[in-house]
Parts: sequence; structure tokens; C-alpha cells
Amino acid sequence: MFGLFIRRHAEAVALINQVTVIYVHADDKASSIYEILVANEQKNLNEIRVYFKKHKGFQLASKLINQWRYFKAHFKAVKLAERNGVIDLIHIHILTRLGVLGWFLALQRKIPYLITEHWSRYLPINKEFNGYFRKLASRFVVKRAAMVTTVTRDLMTAMQSYKLMNNRYVVLPNVVDMKRFKPIPKGEHEKPHFIHISCFEDKSKNVSGLLRAIARLKAQGKEFFFTLIGDGMDYEVMKSYADELQLKEYVEFTGLLQGDELARNLACADALILFSNYENLPVVILEALACGIPVVATRVGGIPEMVDQTNGILVQAGDEDALTAALIQMAATYLTYDPAKLRQMVKHRYGMEAVGLQLDNWYSEILQTKAP
Repeated sequence: MFGLFIRRHAEAVALINQVTVIYVHADDKASSIYEILVANEQKNLNEIRVYFKKHKGFQLASKLINQWRYFKAHFKAVKLAERNGVIDLIHIHILTRLGVLGWFLALQRKIPYLITEHWSRYLPINKEFNGYFRKLASRFVVKRAAMVTTVTRDLMTAMQSYKLMNNRYVVLPNVVDMKRFKPIPKGEHEKPHFIHISCFEDKSKNVSGLLRAIARLKAQGKEFFFTLIGDGMDYEVMKSYADELQLKEYVEFTGLLQGDELARNLACADALILFSNYENLPVVILEALACGIPVVATRVGGIPEMVDQTNGILVQAGDEDALTAALIQMAATYLTYDPAKLRQMVKHRYGMEAVGLQLDNWYSEILQTKAP
């Protein structure tokens, strides 16, 4: 799930360019220090995965060894990628280590690099971007990048508040698979069927607050049904909490669903509900709109950049009274939203072809600017 946004950006770019994605991760079960896997998924999209064996021992020594193995695994992958041809440009996703690595590789090859950041750690509510050397290194690589893209303007502002400055910041939205996420024929439900999809981390997604709002609807005698999809650190705790609130007949937990099964469940719902305390750009909102269903969500992060009165309802984070009222309002109005119009709003900006073309234009500009 953590790599989904990056994967879709790569797939969008690969519609026009030849792309190699490099993924490195520690693996305690690795049979050797470095295990390299190469996958050819599409005509223009190659994937190189390198798993390195995690060293265990004295804490400081192990940390240094594992950092070295992390970087060396990337060097191995880059050399393997270069067998397919000369690398023109490096696109780094998520700071800070990869930023330093990308800067060094670009410097070696005398090519430009750009950075895309997805992480919510910069947001004021989190304040998780800490450490003197982390900040110093991040500022160094951000300043020297040909471009920095963020998934929302909100994240851009948050990064700049930490003096992560660059002459060219732009917003690069997440990608929606319009072929998979689409409206489907469905009959009118006897009672509104709402859906929630998340990674079940209560600190950010506030699933517990949503469950309390559902309990309020139940207490008011409202007819409805909720499907909660996903898995994560607080999944079992939230299931137990729903039992404690006696919501068994009103709420269904499915666990993690992916691909066509996820798309089908989303398209069958009447509205998507997110009650997050903080966000960047939840791609599930875009997927819901692509399926032709409206959204109830919180006014945080990049959500107000894509949700307004034409496609949903926004409430303040943590305001359970407002959420309860919004759910009642959505139950009465979800049939008034035009699925075709909701989908069209997403296609022109967030579709794979649109994002791929935008990235290709930026790549071309960068390469022309950096040309000798």
C-alpha cells in the first residue's frame, strides 16, 4: 500500500517514456546479503527490486552496516538499469536518504534529478520532520533539484515552512486508474450504503470518531449500512470498538481488498466517508469520484483542493456532530449527484494519461534546460 502512489506515477510516465523503477528493502529472511529480482510488467516499465539482509548485532555498528547495504543495493540496481540504455533523468520519490542518493547518482552522471514528496510528516499537526542532519541534508538536495513536486499545495507550503526551498515547486496529483474505477449499474438501496477505505491507523484516519458518529445515527433511529475496508495497526482495535458500540447490524469490516474487488465494492456504495485528522491527497477520494459516488470528508490537507459542494460535503476534523449531520444530509441527497459529472471532474486532471502527459512535459523542460 505504501508504494501504490509511486507505482501509478511510474505507470503513467511509462505510457510515453521508458521507465525503470528501483525498490530496495531490508529482508531478515534473505538467503544472501543482496537478492535482486527483475520484473518486466509493461513494454516501457521495468522494475528492479533488491532485498538486502539486515545485519543484527551491536546497535550502532548494525545501523551503519545496514545504511551501507541500503545504498550499495541501489548502486547495484542502477548499474543493472543502465544495461537497458543511458539514464537521462532521475525521479526521486520521498526524502531524505533517497534524496542524497539521487543527488549523488545524478552528479556522477551529469544528469538532472527531480523530487516528488508524498509524506505527511511535514504537516503542522504531525511535526515529525526532525533532526539537524536530516533537515540539513534535505535542504541541500531540495535546493539542487531541477524541480520539486508535491501531491497538494498544502504539503508544498508545509515543506517550505521548514526552509526546503527550490526555485520550482509544482503540484503533481495522484493517479486514478479510470479503467478499473468506474460507475456500474446498481439498484437503489433500501437504506443508504456508505463506505470507508483506509489503512486503519486511528491517529490519522480517526476511524474511532467515525464509529461514534455511526453510533449516534443508530441512537437517532436512522437507517443505513457501513462497509469499512482496509487493514492496519488499529484494525482489530476498531472491530472491538464497533462491538462495544453495538454496531454489528450496521457495520461490516471486510479487511484489505485490492484491484477489481476493491473497485466493485466502491462503485456499489452510495458515498465514501473519510473522517481523517490529517491527509495529503487520499487517492481513494479520486477513485470514489471516478466511480461516480460523492464524498463526505474532512477539511484537511489537500482534500479541499478536490472536494466541494459539487461533489460532496466537507466537515471540520474531529467534529463528530458535524460528521453526523453530514451523514444525514448525504443520506438524503446522494441520489442528486450525477455520476457522469463526478467522473468527468477526475478524468481530465487525475487520469493516468493526463498525469503521464504532464510529467512528460516537465521531463522535457528539465532536460532542455539542463542541456549543454
